[in-house]
Amino acid sequence: MVIDFVPGTLCDERLWYKLLPLLPAGFGARHVPLYGARTRAQMQELIATHTAPRAHIVAFSMGAYLALEHALAHPDRVASLVLIAASARGLGEEEKERRRRTMAALETQPFAGMPPSQLRGFVHPPHLHDPSIAGVIHQMALDLGKETMLAQFEASMERADLMERLHELRCPVLFVGGEFDQKVPADDLREMSDRVRQSCLGYADDSGHMVPLEAPEELADDLYFFYSSFLEEPVERRTLTG
Repeated sequence: MVIDFVPGTLCDERLWYKLLPLLPAGFGARHVPLYGARTRAQMQELIATHTAPRAHIVAFSMGAYLALEHALAHPDRVASLVLIAASARGLGEEEKERRRRTMAALETQPFAGMPPSQLRGFVHPPHLHDPSIAGVIHQMALDLGKETMLAQFEASMERADLMERLHELRCPVLFVGGEFDQKVPADDLREMSDRVRQSCLGYADDSGHMVPLEAPEELADDLYFFYSSFLEEPVERRTLTG
């Protein structure tokens, strides 16, 4: 079985580097290069062309919202959906205004990655100085750069509220949130799960928004139980040796 991974804003395949070794035996990974797009239409095209005809999609944050759009537009192309740290709602006005200020500042200032002041809104405080978490986030931002950030902010600013359409999903869905996520309210995740017939909901303890980096073991456990619940072939759990 191959899982199609969709990253979030200013993220690439490094977002999943802790999770991949924990995947059940026999699972493979394919990455959607969302950072290569500059418009919303290009983002959706990348998801359509880089996922399987009947895809098992695992998506994070902005990428999860886009994956949800893809599943609603092409229900026959999605076999299962895992949405991590994402809401089906559009962005609130406060978040939009914050993004507009950031975009305006970046137009005239050099880009230095994600400063600590911004990082505090994405990770649980104990992880702020962990190079395997904060360091990876900062390096991804530096490598993908200002133009990618501006394009992704612009392309994803206006989002329709998809809550009322969640009942249309035909595939099993796993929603995963971080216990200390400052970006996605827990109430949104619970409401989303309640609106989907085949759904389950998990929370990663001691994690902020960046669940794949902050809580890879818990996310791997959630994926194991999720896929075991509906796949015809048994899922063999990966045994790690230290």
